[in-house]
Amino acid sequence: MEITYLGHSAFKLKGKNGTVLTDPFGDSVGLSFPNTSADIITISHQHGDHNATSKVKGTARRSTPFIVAYPGEYEVGGISIFGVKTFHDASKGEERGTNTVFTIIIDDIRVCHLGDLGHELSSSQLEEIGVVDVLLCPVGGHFTIDPKQAVSAIQQIEPSYVIPMHYRTEKHAEMFSEVQPLEVFLKEYGVQPAPQPKLAVEKLKLPEETELVVLGINS
Repeated sequence: MEITYLGHSAFKLKGKNGTVLTDPFGDSVGLSFPNTSADIITISHQHGDHNATSKVKGTARRSTPFIVAYPGEYEVGGISIFGVKTFHDASKGEERGTNTVFTIIIDDIRVCHLGDLGHELSSSQLEEIGVVDVLLCPVGGHFTIDPKQAVSAIQQIEPSYVIPMHYRTEKHAEMFSEVQPLEVFLKEYGVQPAPQPKLAVEKLKLPEETELVVLGINS
């Protein structure tokens, strides 16, 4: 299974049974969303920087992507998806509403996308999420957990790989000015890996200790 980063909270997961795209973003983000296709789209919450499904084309397998936008269990073309209800803030959704954490099982790899998680995960939520091979974790704060909280979440979940997302770049619009850049999280985490264009993940070759991977934006 191959993972590429499209920017913000959008990733493309390409496996033998199909392609999943997470949280496609609209023009308001400031980044350019690439011309791309997918069999399945997951939407962590209904904000314009996470739910721009019209930006994504269908594939030879599926002319229109199957959209998963709510908690529950889904099985689409040999790909399993489990959604766990969380919140977009630390006030049980009073400020920004709910958020869905999706665990996507593709090529026997369990990829967990935290969306715009805004709080520490409870023991019951961690139990629902279960084992995680690859964690896609917001790290920028303001709208999501901040760098310090992100490190704590990574320690709670104990994934084989963790890939940071939802941090400010030079191309982000003014509305994201209070979001921290990637460097702040990397300093908090204590590792400075060189960016790579994609991550190929194999079940039998997962690292024993959590490995931080920074992916360059493919736009």
